[in-house]
Amino acid sequence: MTGALLEMRQIEKEFPGVRALSGVDFTLNAGEIHSLMGENGAGKSTLVKVLTGVYQKDGGTIRMNGREIAPRTPKEAQECGISTVYQEVNLCPNLTVAENIFIGREPKRYGWIDWRAVNARAQALLERLDVRIDVTRTLDHYSVALQQMIAIARAVDIEAKILILDEPTSSLDEQETERLFKIIRHLQKEGMGIIFISHFLEQVYTLCDHVTILRNGELVGAYETARLPRLELIAKMVGKEVGDVRTMGEAGEKSEPKEEVFLEAKAIGATGVLETVDMKIHKGEVIGIAGLLGSGRTETAELLFGIHAIDRGSLFVKGKPWHPDGPMAAMRQKIGFCPEDRKAAGIIGDLTVRENIILAMQAKEGILRHIPYAEQARIADDCIKLLKIKVSGRDQLIKNLSGGNQQKVIIARWLATQPDLLILDEPTRGIDVGTKAEIQKMAIALAKKRGMSVVFISSEMDEMVRTCTKLIVLRDRRKVAELAGDAVSTDALMKAIAGGAA
Repeated sequence: MTGALLEMRQIEKEFPGVRALSGVDFTLNAGEIHSLMGENGAGKSTLVKVLTGVYQKDGGTIRMNGREIAPRTPKEAQECGISTVYQEVNLCPNLTVAENIFIGREPKRYGWIDWRAVNARAQALLERLDVRIDVTRTLDHYSVALQQMIAIARAVDIEAKILILDEPTSSLDEQETERLFKIIRHLQKEGMGIIFISHFLEQVYTLCDHVTILRNGELVGAYETARLPRLELIAKMVGKEVGDVRTMGEAGEKSEPKEEVFLEAKAIGATGVLETVDMKIHKGEVIGIAGLLGSGRTETAELLFGIHAIDRGSLFVKGKPWHPDGPMAAMRQKIGFCPEDRKAAGIIGDLTVRENIILAMQAKEGILRHIPYAEQARIADDCIKLLKIKVSGRDQLIKNLSGGNQQKVIIARWLATQPDLLILDEPTRGIDVGTKAEIQKMAIALAKKRGMSVVFISSEMDEMVRTCTKLIVLRDRRKVAELAGDAVSTDALMKAIAGGAA
């Protein structure tokens, strides 16, 4: 370590109605790999966007090598020596590797681009990072892993002093990840300061010297990674004390699983999406898929619903082998899926509540079998009554409802298809406490009174413990534990997520 390269002090950022950052400090040393950690909404992305000029800070100071900076655009941040490689590589697939590295900065000769120099310098730059590829081929010939390394090479060539890696391994396998880590360590030895953002605990502990934890837009603290036990890290991220874990609601009423297994997954996985998961989902059971953000919770749900193709393992529905070839196939097996992002993948704002409710049912019936308006009205009214959706009427536009009521409409959409298995991915995110409790009770009631199987996914551990009779615990995209019966507790869940080094 050769001293403080970057100092962010008392950083403030507000959006209408939201205080995104409140007095946040962050320090990065030269030759250091520093992890920025926190759950969804903690403020990580906002802090990075302030540093890279995407957002303008509302308060505080940023210094590089002791000199105050205030980048107003990503280009200004780049000129200061700050470069970012995002999870989704933002390069041009139709240009060559060399063109991507030097775009906008091509060496020229007699006023013309010197293509020989462009290709030679690109080749030399990549070889310096131990990457040996044909730089005259277009980017789309290469894997995501190589594209990320090419993006890093571009950052190195613009003489970046700080490199921000935002979820760089999310689409990489173990060999590709190790190759990327080798490059990162090489850059560290050259004195570059690296900010590493990842939800993979193993990778943070393998690679990073220090970790800074944010929660709800505030600084929890900065720690030496080797001296911070994993269980303590998780406790700080979710806002609990290790020695005094609250297990509120554990003794509450829960579902009563039947002997009959509706769905069984045996070591299912998908390359680049999920390693291996196995589980049994009984009829009348509320089963939880638990883990930190990025652990593979949503990916597991999407595999069960056919959004991603399973390329290993086996699935069985009611004891019979089944290979989902898309969501429609899952719907035919009477499986419903309420997605995590109700804005992007759920509601259609310019349609009415009634139209949003019958969407999945109409898709299942087919375009040629129109559902009569009277039937649509009856289904919508029944769902509005069952879920206590607050609307002026079934034909009110859904975009005019509160977030909690929009969420209920999405659940109603799938209930209208009369599923045997209902997957609820973050069904209570961003809604008020009262509506959260209603949705938790509804999940339990569907299992107890209708014999429905329910998969419940939530970032809130207390909520998972209150609602589920069994928890499948994931870490780094693979199953690491299964808790059932009396073993379902917040304390046990945190320890399972932390792993053996708790």
